[in-house]
Amino acid sequence: MEKLDYWLGIKHDKDLYTIKEASKIISKKIGREIKEHNISYLIQYGKITKYKIKNRVYVDINELENYYKKMFFEKRKEWENKLGVKLDWELAFDLLTEKERTKHVHGIHPYKGKFIPQLVEFFLKKYFKEGDTVIDPFMGSGTTLVQCMEMGIHSIGIDISPFNCLIAEVKLQNYDIDKLKKVLLDMLNKTKEYSKKIGKDEFIKKVDELIDKYNKKYFNLEYKRKVSKKEIDEDEYLEQIMEKFYLEYNELKEKYIPKNNFDEIFKDKPFLYKWYSPRIRAELKYYLDLIKGCDEDIKKVAMVILSRVARSVRGTTHFDLATLKNPVFDPYYCYKHKKICRPVHTIIKHLEDYTYDVIERLEAFSKIKKDAYYLIINGDARTVNVEEELKKHSQFYKLYKEKKIDGLFTSPPYLGQIDYHEQHAYAYELFDIPRLDELEIGAKFKGTSKKAQKEYIDGITDVLLNMKRFLREDAKIFIVVNDKKNLYNEIFKKSGLVLIKEYKRPVMYRTERDRNPYYESIFELRMG
Repeated sequence: MEKLDYWLGIKHDKDLYTIKEASKIISKKIGREIKEHNISYLIQYGKITKYKIKNRVYVDINELENYYKKMFFEKRKEWENKLGVKLDWELAFDLLTEKERTKHVHGIHPYKGKFIPQLVEFFLKKYFKEGDTVIDPFMGSGTTLVQCMEMGIHSIGIDISPFNCLIAEVKLQNYDIDKLKKVLLDMLNKTKEYSKKIGKDEFIKKVDELIDKYNKKYFNLEYKRKVSKKEIDEDEYLEQIMEKFYLEYNELKEKYIPKNNFDEIFKDKPFLYKWYSPRIRAELKYYLDLIKGCDEDIKKVAMVILSRVARSVRGTTHFDLATLKNPVFDPYYCYKHKKICRPVHTIIKHLEDYTYDVIERLEAFSKIKKDAYYLIINGDARTVNVEEELKKHSQFYKLYKEKKIDGLFTSPPYLGQIDYHEQHAYAYELFDIPRLDELEIGAKFKGTSKKAQKEYIDGITDVLLNMKRFLREDAKIFIVVNDKKNLYNEIFKKSGLVLIKEYKRPVMYRTERDRNPYYESIFELRMG
């Protein structure tokens, strides 16, 4: 491309190209495919500068090259030096967008602690073939099973949590898409009408106008760029601005804040009562009542939609969604988005978005998934008899009797990191699902003491010993875990498994604000 100053008559010292042109040039320069949306993401979050000339967006190719050189070379070297290990960067999947990491039904409901589908896909393609059977004794939300079905691999998933099994089943079961759309959209429209009757939105409109004014003036793209380059102190700056903001916001509250009479709704459900505003509790209850009249398969989809909505409308900040701290019902500075955000005042926008999104995801997966068997078992993987469960599914059982299970791919709970039932506490209360927290292996509430470590070793060992009964002698076994306490050598020894190889995968996308170097191991094993 000719120099821009030649044909625009503008003097500058930048080497500017359109995003499309820059994508091709930078991919060639660094030997990695950099897509247009990767560059757009960098602009959006102030990582590189946007130049707008005659309504076209340009980037400086030298600034872009420096960014990726730092990311791919300096950052990788820094991580390996800090961690003291050689990392398998091909497993980082660091250029994937969120849309790619949550493709089709993988994004149907948030689930803390799941591995990305591309990681599962990498190993399934390398070690398994269509018609094989893979088991995941710590199924979670069903990532392994979904990837198996996408590839024509039969699958079995086990999980102690009834809610996890619900999410997985909704992802995998077949639907009459037209009927599903009709029922879900009717429920959406009825809830919209109900919301109009109970809420006055003038206060919300005024608050949004105030937030927009402050974001444009104080937390704009130039601000994000300066924060990214550490040219300003983020905390010191926002403290001054937010003090001014709250003075204006409190005046609006006094004048416009709506009144309601929904204080008794969910009063007997402590989580729902603490983390949701009265109007939102009323809307959740209304939709919940509509669910009760649905057919069973649609009912489950509607439950997942409502649960996803409930998660998004909790009174908290965007950066504390994964681990709740204190209820927040007023606008706040968001470290995730680098601007003022606010908790939602009604479920309608989320309900509408998620209804259409879930339908779209289920429809998209229905077009690519293959005709493979799957079995979801709600039970304790330490003791469940997989063969007995398979007997309820004659064709799948017949296949199992012919050759047993070809492999295992799973990610057990990481010791002391997540309380899996608690992360979906809203769903358990909404749907009156029994909680089995005490049966979780390695739960956060149990800690990481020596006693907790012994219980963890025994629990994982019992699962693997139980699974071996149903695996082929030459089964391929993969376990994804962050073994920072070095417990797995003992687990493998007690389980009679032999370690073939350990992959060390850098984890680039963390839910929390912690961005310290972090990796997880993928252990490749065989029967001893």
